[in-house]
Amino acid sequence: MKHVDVVVIGGGQSGLAAAGALREQGVTPVVLEASGQAAGSWPDFYDSLTLFSPARFSSLPGLPFGGDGDRYPHRDEVVAYLAHYADHLGVEIRTRARVEAVESDSGGFIVRTNDGRVITAAGVVAATGAFANPLRPTFPGQEGFTGELLHVADYRSPKPYAGKRVVIVGGGNSAVQVGYELADAAEVTLASRAPIYLLPQVREGKDIHHWLTSTGFDQLPPQWLVHVVGGTLVLDAGRYRRALESASLKRRPMFTALDGDAVAWADGTREAVDVVLLATGYRPSLEYLRPLGALDADGAPLHSGGISTTHPGLVYLGLEFQRSFASNTLRGVGRDADYVIPPLAAHVRKAPAAAGL
Repeated sequence: MKHVDVVVIGGGQSGLAAAGALREQGVTPVVLEASGQAAGSWPDFYDSLTLFSPARFSSLPGLPFGGDGDRYPHRDEVVAYLAHYADHLGVEIRTRARVEAVESDSGGFIVRTNDGRVITAAGVVAATGAFANPLRPTFPGQEGFTGELLHVADYRSPKPYAGKRVVIVGGGNSAVQVGYELADAAEVTLASRAPIYLLPQVREGKDIHHWLTSTGFDQLPPQWLVHVVGGTLVLDAGRYRRALESASLKRRPMFTALDGDAVAWADGTREAVDVVLLATGYRPSLEYLRPLGALDADGAPLHSGGISTTHPGLVYLGLEFQRSFASNTLRGVGRDADYVIPPLAAHVRKAPAAAGL
């Protein structure tokens, strides 16, 4: 058994931001990453994924992304950047160390990993994101559906879908980006409950993230945006609007049921489809906190701004809308780390040291 100051669970962008902020506070973290590299979920995203924010706005604290600041980095560039950031931190990162359970201990927490190791810690940062827990809603008639029912987490490239009829459920960035890409190889319809709200990527010659940052909008609580807009905003350089207006990419109100080899649309028509692809988001991947009693009945963390309301010394990073609508992004997680890590560091400094082997 080993004792450490803080265990950071997750070695992606959120966990690395946490480790960097802890180091700045003079606290020694150990980062536990379930995969074989400190890059979080990025290596598993679809092949064509690019950031929606330019490189200059997509850095973690203390290390610029590098290269042309106006480009939109590709998935593989992000993976390489995160690996570089991990090396830059100079903290202990253990890969292939999946956390199975976190339990309460008189001196803080007991962290158990899949290889049987036990670590005690005064503090825990839960930074595992949500990619491992895709939201897969169920639909009337789903059991009898003869087509493929997949989540966008399973999607990599258009090749397997060539010539097929595909319905994508969702109206957010991922749904539109994947739908646009697929439309060159397949017949694609977006099915969403609300209209698709396209936000111009560039205004007055500058990327929208320049304006989000310079106005302070990026740091506002997200609730008002949903209230005013009524749906999810999709960043668009113009190609998505052209595709939707030309009907090369179609959008229809959400279907009411799956019916054999088809979907039943709200207008009463029935359309045969080969694939229903869910771009329905994700839920926090935090089941390892269940033994601790830190989650509600639906598996959501009990917290305020990322600070646990049930256990002193437990904080979160990378939750969607944790403190702003940028909280689970490269550009936003550093600000949230600056909020949750100082009180965690103060808690750790006050905690009695525990002896360990």
